[in-house]
Amino acid sequence: MNSDFRQDFIQFALEAKVLCFGEFKTKAGRLSPYFFNTGLFNDGDSLRRLGQFYAKAIIGSGIAFDMLYGPAYKGIPLVSTAAVALAEKGRNVPFCFNRKEAKDHGEGGSTVGAPLAGRVLIVDDVISAGTSVRESVEIIRAAGAEPCGVVISFDRMERGRTNLSAVDDVRDTFGLEVVSISTLDDLIAFLGGHPQLAQQLRSVEDYRGKYGVTT
Repeated sequence: MNSDFRQDFIQFALEAKVLCFGEFKTKAGRLSPYFFNTGLFNDGDSLRRLGQFYAKAIIGSGIAFDMLYGPAYKGIPLVSTAAVALAEKGRNVPFCFNRKEAKDHGEGGSTVGAPLAGRVLIVDDVISAGTSVRESVEIIRAAGAEPCGVVISFDRMERGRTNLSAVDDVRDTFGLEVVSISTLDDLIAFLGGHPQLAQQLRSVEDYRGKYGVTT
């Protein structure tokens, strides 16, 4: 799989203003020189294109899976558009997502869509503290299915409470492969190829020097 789509994704995120530069406080209280918010892929065309990038990352990963699962709320449009994009590439798979509160009438249950079964690939936006993944794993296993991996849009490659990144912590804790459309390394490579973004490159490299994980 050609990895050029990762650089294309960074360009796409910039154009959609999903990726912004400035000074932003993270949940950990750090001042980050960039901010990435998939919630700003908020129209039909950008969501369609986002799904295509998810499909490329999923196919390129080689992970064997039977269906997709999206954790509410951000994971709902992500898993939906990823499923559509995969179908357009000839891989038609079922998907579902969870409710924040179980429904006790109508069809009932805590998930919407196809029944959880087989090997389930979790589709999310980013991994911060791993809480969403933990909840997803519990829901999937409670249904008798098996989580087989997580695909996210962007990996900040940043240390958490330990020397591990949130992504590495998920890998160690749950034994799941985590695949991202793009990473901090991809962002730095992109910035390095655009001289007009030299200032942003220095800021991001300084930040990685303080808080980044060793790859």
